[in-house]
Amino acid sequence: MAKNKLAKFTEMKTFHNVFQCAACEVEDDNPVVQMRGKWRENYFHNDHPIVLELGCGRGEYTVGLAARFPEKNFIGIDIKGARMWAGAKQAEQAGLANVAFLRTNIELLEQFFAANEVDEIWITFCDPQMKKATKRLTSSWFMQRYSRLLRDGGQIHLKTDSPFLYTYTRELLRINHFTVLADTDHLYSDDNNPLYNEARALRTHYENQWLERGMTIKYLCWQLPHQDCYNEPDIEIEKDNYRSYGRNYVSTTNN
Repeated sequence: MAKNKLAKFTEMKTFHNVFQCAACEVEDDNPVVQMRGKWRENYFHNDHPIVLELGCGRGEYTVGLAARFPEKNFIGIDIKGARMWAGAKQAEQAGLANVAFLRTNIELLEQFFAANEVDEIWITFCDPQMKKATKRLTSSWFMQRYSRLLRDGGQIHLKTDSPFLYTYTRELLRINHFTVLADTDHLYSDDNNPLYNEARALRTHYENQWLERGMTIKYLCWQLPHQDCYNEPDIEIEKDNYRSYGRNYVSTTNN
């Protein structure tokens, strides 16, 4: 492991806003697991809404949203600590008390959040996982898990460069009859939907790279109702025909 990464991991242990729990450490007596249902009481010390950013990477959205909306609490979640270090350090230096970071697997969310504890979820530029639906962060498999911690009717936001993931998610919303609050395949068009303006307000490192390549950004926002089950789309979707930054899959139709 590079010395730079080791230095970041060591420094992260000193950040009061970082919580870390690997899959092998999920036990009832783990202090991070004991935060379940108590984030407002034990960390934020307020009763404000809690917003998660899943796959937060450098934490650009987590920190940026926290600065814009001090009346909400934000938690960035990712397994990659070297990236998370940047956002955690920035939040510490800025004195943002409404920011926390949780380093763990997204599949383990239910171990760290209680029913109805979360009000909103942001999913920003995640891997579309074109080969396996259960790994997609907008799949019915994940919707079931989000519903166990998100309040009934809580909002989920998706920003993506991926036509595949956008098409797949739209179909999932349609067949499950979710209430869609915003839907565009070109976020930076002239549409003045207030939700679009909120999504336009922040641009991640990767988003700027997509825009520089002349690609359009897709955005969806919907309400997630509590249901016994969610239906999975059963349609053929053309795979993305470009190499995505930091992703291993390359379509066979690449130029």
